[in-house]
Amino acid sequence: MSEHEILIAGAGPTGLTLAGELALAGVDVALVEPRLTMDLPGRRAGGLHARSLELLDQRGIVDRFLAEGQAYPNVGFHIALDIGDFPTRHNYLLALRQERIERLLADWVEELDVPVYRGSEVLDIVQAENGVEVATAQGKTMRAAWLVGCDGGRSRMRKAAGIAFPGWDASTSWLIAEVRMTEQPVLGFRETASGRHAMAMLDDGERVGVVLAGQDPRAIGVPSLDELATALTAAYGTDFGVHAPTVISRFSDAARQAETYRKGRVLLAGDAAHIHSPMGGQGLNLGLQDAVNLGWKLARVAKGISPETLLDSYQAERHPVAARVLRNTIAQGVLRYPGERIAVLGEFVSELLAMSEPCKHFAAMMSGLDIRYGADEGHPLLGRRMPDLDIVVAEGSTRVFTLLHDARPVLLNFGEPLAIDDWADHVKRVDATFEGTCELPVIGAVPAPAAILIRPDGHVAWVGDGGSAGLSAALGAWFD
Repeated sequence: MSEHEILIAGAGPTGLTLAGELALAGVDVALVEPRLTMDLPGRRAGGLHARSLELLDQRGIVDRFLAEGQAYPNVGFHIALDIGDFPTRHNYLLALRQERIERLLADWVEELDVPVYRGSEVLDIVQAENGVEVATAQGKTMRAAWLVGCDGGRSRMRKAAGIAFPGWDASTSWLIAEVRMTEQPVLGFRETASGRHAMAMLDDGERVGVVLAGQDPRAIGVPSLDELATALTAAYGTDFGVHAPTVISRFSDAARQAETYRKGRVLLAGDAAHIHSPMGGQGLNLGLQDAVNLGWKLARVAKGISPETLLDSYQAERHPVAARVLRNTIAQGVLRYPGERIAVLGEFVSELLAMSEPCKHFAAMMSGLDIRYGADEGHPLLGRRMPDLDIVVAEGSTRVFTLLHDARPVLLNFGEPLAIDDWADHVKRVDATFEGTCELPVIGAVPAPAAILIRPDGHVAWVGDGGSAGLSAALGAWFD
């Protein structure tokens, strides 16, 4: 029997990111993945938003992704929204295929010596008071103190744990493909009674990317070439002699969210916890951010440093974020419905989003830069992602994100150094100087406080404007 402190079911972007976070914290973690290789059937997510890039920057690995992706200064909500002037080092969407994202994360996880059990599919789980026993379809038995389901929208972990998955059934679906055509494709968008379709030449100048709207919402499984040809004929009057597909897949506008992200010793993250349409390219990013929020908390609980109640904050913080994504993808889907009345609504939404403040508001939501954990009160930095300030420490110039590479909490002192003797083994104290203000998306400039307590995920846990009032309570709440 294989035993680990934590098992993660699913070695996609969410599972790999979580494994890296736990390994940085010194936890014995392993991944269980049914795929023998990292090859992905069908077309998957294709981009990293600004907040996800910041999280990768906080771990010192973002340059690996930037070297392979293509940056675009826009995010989308019905129309393109420019984030080129947002106060972040990563004010763009990075176009990069999921397969490449997974391989880069897998390289990082391998460097951290995390074992990956490929070709192992979890068949059933049995929870006990102090752990979880996992049975695989290959006849193996594994045991862990904690199990995290990162195994996608049809998650066996979620079902085995008995976690409800309420939400909305699909009302429509799309076919998406990369193919060759013997006839000249009709490039660009095409509106029909069934919705908005699109074709575009791919980078090789030979293959065509196709998106076909208005498909059967009940359809399941991998689409066939015949199904694609029939859908092309319905939308364009011809199938263009479609052949040699490298990718054919489908997606729908189903939207569901796990009722709870934890039941006993089983937790959920990524698509196992929430599914929605790919409008705005938020799914992979949502899962990656789940993993970074959960990782340091689960590590502390697994190592016996913090009580299990710390995990309650994972549900409290991430469930509302995903609920909002479900709502904004539903709204975007409605704006794509065919019909003149919806088109009129779309014109008004476009007019609204052309205004500066609404544009900033929606762009910050889509890029993940507006997330604030906890009550919307107190100092503007409290609960928000810490800006990546250029600061000066005893050793010289550095960046705030560099301080977070080892995934440890940081007490950043810009004023009189504050003592944290009782937490010195768990919190890194950094005395620094900084000239300037903290720039926040949408909010604007905020004067730099005298001291800031930063969680391992880069969110601010406490702000001090002189003195240590409230610091002990914050340290106790998060890092006791």
